[in-house]
Amino acid sequence: MAGTIEAVKAELARLELPGGGDLISRDMIRALSVDGDAVRFVIEAPSPEMARQMEPLRAAAERAVASLPGVRAVSVALTAHAPAPKAPSLKIGGHAKPQEGKMNPPGVKAVIAIGSGKGGVGKSTVSSNLAVALARAGKKVGLLDADIHGPSQPRMFGISKRPASPDGKTIIPLKAHGVTLMSIGFMLPEDKAVVWRGPMLMGALQQMMMQVDWGELDVLLIDLPPGTGDVQLSLGQKSELAGAIVVSTPQDVAMIDAKKALDAFQTLNVPVLGLIENMSLYICPDCGHEAHLFGHGGVAAEAERLGLPVLAQLPIDLETRIGGDAGTPVALGDGVMAQAYAMLADRFIKGGIV
Repeated sequence: MAGTIEAVKAELARLELPGGGDLISRDMIRALSVDGDAVRFVIEAPSPEMARQMEPLRAAAERAVASLPGVRAVSVALTAHAPAPKAPSLKIGGHAKPQEGKMNPPGVKAVIAIGSGKGGVGKSTVSSNLAVALARAGKKVGLLDADIHGPSQPRMFGISKRPASPDGKTIIPLKAHGVTLMSIGFMLPEDKAVVWRGPMLMGALQQMMMQVDWGELDVLLIDLPPGTGDVQLSLGQKSELAGAIVVSTPQDVAMIDAKKALDAFQTLNVPVLGLIENMSLYICPDCGHEAHLFGHGGVAAEAERLGLPVLAQLPIDLETRIGGDAGTPVALGDGVMAQAYAMLADRFIKGGIV
C-alpha cells in the first residue's frame, strides 16, 4: 500500500498548476487512501473561485492515477474551504438609540439600583456580595456594573474574559458564583481608561441593559457610578426601577454626598428602599475592641429624618477586602460577614422586593 501511495504522489507531482508548482508541492491533496485496487483522494483548492476553475485538473489527476499498474478504480473529489466568517464586531459606546417603552430587559422581574453620593464607600463591594447572597438564597440574580469610568466587578468576581456576541448585536453575559454579570470592564484591558462624554455613557448603558441576553432573572442589581450624573439620570428616567439603595460611610463628609444621592432618586421618582452603612465600625481581631473610625450614627440619623430603614450596618473587615481583590466575594463563605449579607438578602426576599 505504501508503495502505491508513493506512486500516486509521484504521478500527481507531474501535474503542474498555473503560477507554478504542482498538487503535491502546493499541499493540495487530502485524505489519500488506497483500498486494494481502489484509490481515493481529495484536491483542496485555496478558494471556491479557484475550485470552479480546476475541474480539468481534477479529471487529469483521475486519469493519471488510473494509468498506474494495479489501480482499477479512482475517486477524486474537488473541494475548497470557504473563507472563515468575520467575527462580529461588537462596539460598546456611541449615542443611545431611540426605543419604545422603558429600558427594562425582558425576563427581568425587578431592577434595583445601588448608588452612593461619592466614591470609596464600598458600593461595589456591597453590590457584589448582595448579588452572591441573593444567588445563594436561590434567586436568579444579575449584576450590571454601570460604573463605566471605574468598573470594579470584573476584579471582584475574578473574571477577565470578553463576553461573546454571535451576531455582533446580542451580548452573552458572563457568569460567576451563581451571578449573571455584565461590565464595560469585560470589554477593555483593566488599565484602559474610558474617556467618554455623556452621550456615549448613555449609549453604553442602553446596550448593557437591552442588548445583553440576561435571560430570566428575579432581580438585576445595577452598581451605579458614584454621584448624581448622566448614568443615574438616564436610568431613573428611562427605566422602571423597583427601587434604589444608597450606600454611605458614617462620617459627615460622606453623608453630605449621600444626601445628594437620596435627593436625586427622589427627584427622579425612584423609591429608596433604604440605606446601608458601610465601614460602620472596626472590631480588633485580637482584643475585640470596637472603634468607630469614620464616626457614628450619621447614616441612622439621616434614615430616621427621611423615614427610611437602615438595611445593614457593615463593619470594616479584612476578609471582605481580601475576597474582593481575589475575585471571591466574602458572601460565598460562612463567616460573620457572609451571615450579614445573607441577612440582608433575606430582608429583601421576605419583603417581597426580590
